[in-house]
Amino acid sequence: MTETPSSDPAQDKKRIRKEAKQQRARAAAAASGAPQRLRDHILSAVPFPPAAPVSAYWPMGDEIDPRPTLYALVERGHPIGLPVMPGKDQPLTFRAWHPEDTLADGGFGTRIPPEDHAPVVPEILLVPMLAFDRRGYRLGYGGGFYDRTLENLRARNPRTTAIGIVYAGQEIDRVPTDAHDQRLDRIISEQGPIPLDPGGA
Repeated sequence: MTETPSSDPAQDKKRIRKEAKQQRARAAAAASGAPQRLRDHILSAVPFPPAAPVSAYWPMGDEIDPRPTLYALVERGHPIGLPVMPGKDQPLTFRAWHPEDTLADGGFGTRIPPEDHAPVVPEILLVPMLAFDRRGYRLGYGGGFYDRTLENLRARNPRTTAIGIVYAGQEIDRVPTDAHDQRLDRIISEQGPIPLDPGGA
């Protein structure tokens, strides 16, 4: 997908989301065994510090499924957190999750750990998206939650690492960006790590 940018990144993002959703659906339909292949690439490519807290998400629709990766990380002793949206224009919080947990309705089709689960502050985040580019930027769903979350976590802990997880077919030429957009440290697909060029045009 190639877009001609305008002077308004917010409007550019809004305009391309519908096509990005369709592009992701096509990529998902063509990617047999993607969750398991994604897991293998993540575990091979990412040097997870021992016991480092990790966050991911409960997949919705045709988002790539991180659960095989999460099960493997639990077996390696990593605390896992799933995101909770506390309110508009606020960063995400994360609650502890274990494979045996029963999740609650988090609104907007999401599933979240119950309120009595302990908070988790992730050092490594596995981040969903609609699309990405080779500069390391992601196109999200429009709420800005992950941008606020990453800004907050990186200010508190410079070692915070954001890893976009995707189907390789979600790539677009350029994601519209503005000053608040947070760049991803890595992007990994079911085909392997995506080489990034942060200085790319």
